[in-house]
Amino acid sequence: MKITFKTNQITCYHCGDKTVAEPVVVDAHEFCCEGCSRVYQIISSNNLCDYYLIQNSPGLKVPLLSGKFNYLDDAQVKQRLIDFTDEQITKVTFFIPIMHCSSCIWLLEHLYKLDEAVVNSRVNFLKKHLTVTYKNKESSLRKMVELLASIGYEPAINLNDIETEGRKSADRKLIYRIGVAAFCFGNIMLISFPEYFGLDAFTKSAFSRFFGYLNMALSVPVFFYSASDYFTTAFKGLQKRHIGIDVPLALGIFVLFVRSSYEVISHTGIGYFDTHAGLVFFLLIGKWFQQKTFDTLSFERDYKSYFPVAVTTVKDGNEETMPVTNLTIGHRIIIKNNELIPADSILVQGEANIDFSFVTGETSPLPKVPGEVIYAGGKQLGSTIELEVVKKVSQSYLTQLWNNEQFTKDNASPIQSFQQVVSRYFTFGLLLVAFGSAIWWLIVNPSLALNAFTSVLIIACPCALALSSPFALGTAMRILGKFKFYLKSPEVVEQIAEIDTMVFDKTGTITQPAESSITYLGELLYDEEKTWISSLVKHSVHPLSKKIKNYLGERPHLPTSNFTEFNGRGVEGKVVGNKIRIGSYAYIFPMHEPMGFSGENPDVLATRVYIELNGKVPGYFQIKHSYRNGLKKVLALFNLKYNLYLLSGDNESERSRLTEYFGDSDRLFFRQSPLEKLQFIERLQNEGKRVLMVGDGLNDAGALKAGNVGISVTENTAHFAPASDVIMDASMFEKLPAFIQLSRNTLRVIHWSFVISLLYNVVGLSFAVQGTLSPLIAAILMPLSSVTVIGFTTVATTIFAKNGGLK
Repeated sequence: MKITFKTNQITCYHCGDKTVAEPVVVDAHEFCCEGCSRVYQIISSNNLCDYYLIQNSPGLKVPLLSGKFNYLDDAQVKQRLIDFTDEQITKVTFFIPIMHCSSCIWLLEHLYKLDEAVVNSRVNFLKKHLTVTYKNKESSLRKMVELLASIGYEPAINLNDIETEGRKSADRKLIYRIGVAAFCFGNIMLISFPEYFGLDAFTKSAFSRFFGYLNMALSVPVFFYSASDYFTTAFKGLQKRHIGIDVPLALGIFVLFVRSSYEVISHTGIGYFDTHAGLVFFLLIGKWFQQKTFDTLSFERDYKSYFPVAVTTVKDGNEETMPVTNLTIGHRIIIKNNELIPADSILVQGEANIDFSFVTGETSPLPKVPGEVIYAGGKQLGSTIELEVVKKVSQSYLTQLWNNEQFTKDNASPIQSFQQVVSRYFTFGLLLVAFGSAIWWLIVNPSLALNAFTSVLIIACPCALALSSPFALGTAMRILGKFKFYLKSPEVVEQIAEIDTMVFDKTGTITQPAESSITYLGELLYDEEKTWISSLVKHSVHPLSKKIKNYLGERPHLPTSNFTEFNGRGVEGKVVGNKIRIGSYAYIFPMHEPMGFSGENPDVLATRVYIELNGKVPGYFQIKHSYRNGLKKVLALFNLKYNLYLLSGDNESERSRLTEYFGDSDRLFFRQSPLEKLQFIERLQNEGKRVLMVGDGLNDAGALKAGNVGISVTENTAHFAPASDVIMDASMFEKLPAFIQLSRNTLRVIHWSFVISLLYNVVGLSFAVQGTLSPLIAAILMPLSSVTVIGFTTVATTIFAKNGGLK
């Protein structure tokens, strides 16, 4: 295998990146770095080059790391991550977030050709899961992960992967409840058929009593097990003086069971056990559908999703990795740039610059000095620091904070759930009709009073009302998730439907960083100086820093000290003793305008990033942006229904251009700091506006949190903005009007389904108030109403989506 080097701008044969650095050439193929060339050599040596025939440049850039996965040899970690193991084989499932095409699937399902210890490997592309079975004696969990990382498919491993038992247990409980209700419902219906059809041989014999007791026995587990959550929720709600949807549900279930049991025991009838079991079954099905939709989108996140599974600890000068769950008070931990702090700790040494945006929504970093407490969830921006743990992870401030309901946006939102409002009035109306009919029959015919009272509660129990929201919102979430528009919760659909004002960030939101081009203007930079710059920006995750790093190509990484990143301004540090500062004009020239440079940029679509090397400014990088595809059409559609505003931290050079898009120059605001963006949102809300904020989650996290709805536009949906309600893949920006319209239509479907439920209740109550309601009518109407609402909400929401272009 022949390896050579050549210079020219090339496209990497493996990952597709373009570079002007010296490429590595292997077998006449050009690669951007040594990592990509190594992956090609592994694939080539195992006769797997068909991988490159399925799709051009299907691979990903591979960092060269050593010792990163040593923590996977820990017995406790292995025990929690492994699905199955015995003396011969082990099976484990990995989440591979960078799996993106058919070539990925092909290579991952041929791992056995790369390592003989692999028995088989199977891909679930929709969930991005890879299940690997390997031989215990020939490999290990760590070696499997290292194999995947070596070919560019590093698994995402975090605390959620080793703490899923609780959620799985809750899922199993719901399935068990549904299973019990379904079994009992089916058998009760089967036993009750002779009664439905009035077969005299059955109804006038001892069989009727026997099967009545049998139905009651089958209803006992439904009442005490399957329906127990409704009684618990209703009781807790009443304790807090809150009458929600579960109160009439629990009341109806209770009356059904008690009255039916009384009829069977007193030999006055066979009861309504079929209706009782059917009601509980359909309610649980609705809850299951909503939960499965939520889990399928995999959007639910808490702080554990973003803490590393292992943390670096130091003892007697020796560093080692350990699971975060094993951290105890007194442990010394090492935190590097952009790493999260997993537990409340005291700063021992180093320059700490902590970003608490994950906790507070504010993106401005806070400096800390040795001796200060740094709370869990903070992210270090700068050089490496050493901390001493003062609280275990399970006791940390962040855990308490996220368990506090007051921290959620829902409580701050002025929009109250439509279902909760309707259910409250429904409950009062239901009780009014029930007691009214009872009083009427006490006067007219006392023998029918109890029958009328219980019949009203049975037939009017709001099953259809309870099912309409979860099925409509669940269907909408599923459709939106399919188009990479991920909602934090079903309630967000309703909140989106109620907005009347939209506020857009500029950079990274309506502009597209991926399409930007970069050039250097100024004095000639020596190769050594380019290496200094590359070594500094490598510590930053800012899109502009990454752009500069890629532009300079693959270079050796030199030691960097005193690294500091100033949010929205720039970075600085010392590289082998040379002081480097890189950032905006205001950051590099805070006091004056030097000769040869001007703060005004004649190119309205370009951003300048200035360089200062040991006090001298040789030039700047100019990064030219472009607006997102379809921006003009998107804003034109929104202008018809909403008030539009733009908030930007840049200067006003683009005002005239953007006025063509937004339609009103007075609604464009420039040079806005993160705090000013937040205050602008609050000012609109004080005027009675319901505001949707669209940003990228970097310099506008506070505004995203403050808005009634916050949409974070990201180039990578693995990026999570805790302050946002929605994460939207940037490639779907053109479909934003369709997403908003579907939310509005979904709320309309819910209202229509409530009308259907109301009509059902009118028909049912017309029988119930007469005191002559038969089990046959109740058994037919109750499940029929549920099936009607489920079918209507699901089909109607899907039709609206297709008509809006979401097919």
